[in-house]
Amino acid sequence: MKAVVLFSGGLDSTTLLYWALSQGKEVQALSFDYGQRHRLEIDLSARTLEQLRIPGEILKVDLRPIAGSALTDYSLEIPRWEAQKPKTGPPPTYVPFRNGIFLSLAAAYAEVRSISEILCGFHVLDSPDYPDTTENFVRAMERAINQGTKAAFGAPGFKIICPFLTLTKVEILRLGLELGADYAYSLSCYRGSEIPCLECPACVYRQRAWEMVGEEDHLLRRLRKEGKL
Repeated sequence: MKAVVLFSGGLDSTTLLYWALSQGKEVQALSFDYGQRHRLEIDLSARTLEQLRIPGEILKVDLRPIAGSALTDYSLEIPRWEAQKPKTGPPPTYVPFRNGIFLSLAAAYAEVRSISEILCGFHVLDSPDYPDTTENFVRAMERAINQGTKAAFGAPGFKIICPFLTLTKVEILRLGLELGADYAYSLSCYRGSEIPCLECPACVYRQRAWEMVGEEDHLLRRLRKEGKL
């Protein structure tokens, strides 16, 4: 079965690639250059795709004019872990309807190529304040896609598959390690540096997950070998 995998180059989507291959899927990786300050993750993710011999494509969709997120608006500060959660609503790193936009584009991309499965690494247990990573959101998008594409005229329908929805970051990491995943070129830091800041929410979640599995982060191991740490 062919599948489009939304591949950011981070830990979750890297695990997703290995999971998809373990399920016997023929994978096409789809990444988005949306003006994020941590775009370096896309550049380095090409190494992961090369290792796995998976074809990848990058779609450019500039979300910076929409603004509203610390990930795309450089006038806004990336929050430290202690200050990440606002009193109400999503955190400053929420990009307005980003995952809805990505899924819409992935559906159009998949439709042209006769691919019916779209795979995402969304999960909510570690990030419950993001409205576009929930089960309800995913199913609503799936219905909308099937109503707004050729599927509405009887063509094969689309299925959005999110195998990690109910997993924590450490559970996702454990699964990836069991599948032999290499995270040496996966980046998580919101600040956009290859060397983790270890202060932003993404870095903290990643660091805690590696500590809980009792292994050294593959990224840090590579950086140390290359003399960058």
